[in-house]
Amino acid sequence: MSIYPYIPKRAFIEPDALKYPLGQKIYKQLSDLHVPIIETSSHNRITGIPGKTPTEKYYEGKNTLVIGIKRGNTFQTCKPSAHYQLPLTTSCPGKCEYCYLNTTLGKKPYLRVYVNVDEILDRTKQYIIDRLPETTVFEGAATSDPLPTEPFTGSLAKTIKFFSLEKNARFRFVTKFTNVDSLLNIDHQGNTRFRFSLNSNHVINSYEHSTASLKERIKAAHKVSLAGYPLGFIIGPIMQYEGYQNEYTELFEHLSDTLNPNLHNSLAFEFITHRFTSKAKNQILEVFPSSTLPMDEVNRQYKYGQFGYGKYIYPKDKMKELRVFFENLMAKYFPQSEFTYFV
Repeated sequence: MSIYPYIPKRAFIEPDALKYPLGQKIYKQLSDLHVPIIETSSHNRITGIPGKTPTEKYYEGKNTLVIGIKRGNTFQTCKPSAHYQLPLTTSCPGKCEYCYLNTTLGKKPYLRVYVNVDEILDRTKQYIIDRLPETTVFEGAATSDPLPTEPFTGSLAKTIKFFSLEKNARFRFVTKFTNVDSLLNIDHQGNTRFRFSLNSNHVINSYEHSTASLKERIKAAHKVSLAGYPLGFIIGPIMQYEGYQNEYTELFEHLSDTLNPNLHNSLAFEFITHRFTSKAKNQILEVFPSSTLPMDEVNRQYKYGQFGYGKYIYPKDKMKELRVFFENLMAKYFPQSEFTYFV
């Protein structure tokens, strides 16, 4: 069985990335895998990815890995889940139709990994110091899923070890993938919260292409729980469709049956309902012209957001119905766990 959940069709590398040991390591791995490697002047400006139609461009972008150096000293904020984003990677090999990254990463959402991890962690240390004696929380998956590229980078392992030594900082990330074995024996000191994004089988099978199945994700979550990590779950994007109550109930039953009951009091759940912007809808239908995502504005309520644009969410009565439904599931299957938020 391959250790690589993701192998790109092509790779681009900044020449200066080869000055770093990690850059040399990734270059050798890709060469051994017979992946063509092309030099590029900047990881932000990549040309040469094929594709004529929006769909082709999207899929070829997802099949492209770029190795570069993360420059700049400023971390973006990451409310409400954390204080700051921790930029280890960008993009994801998953092809989820609803993903907001479809509208923020351009027509060719290629994956980027950064070789100067030590420098990134040095900046992280300074952010921690600046907020003392407060505890600072960092999100490692704000614009990516860092787990699929971990066999190339080892960035998550290094970051988890870094945070294990920080009393006033916490690290968290979320994934839809399952290659967790390399992280299970790290002495994390409970300072990293490992989260999985879960959904009903209908949503995963219909819209979360090239990701692990629900059963595989829950199996991986069980491994992580046995390794003593604080564990969390994002349930979303929650969708209302015929039979959704049964499928989400089955999700919670499976999760409850699989995880160690003694760990239930340390679990945290985040609930996110499906929403979309006009820009996102247009982009999604360009890439996935046959998409059946529920994006009929007539059935939604328009809500202005904090960033100056609005989105279409479920109406208040539907939101209340969904919240009560998931509160009841939590009360039945995980009464000791934390209901972090519902949006």
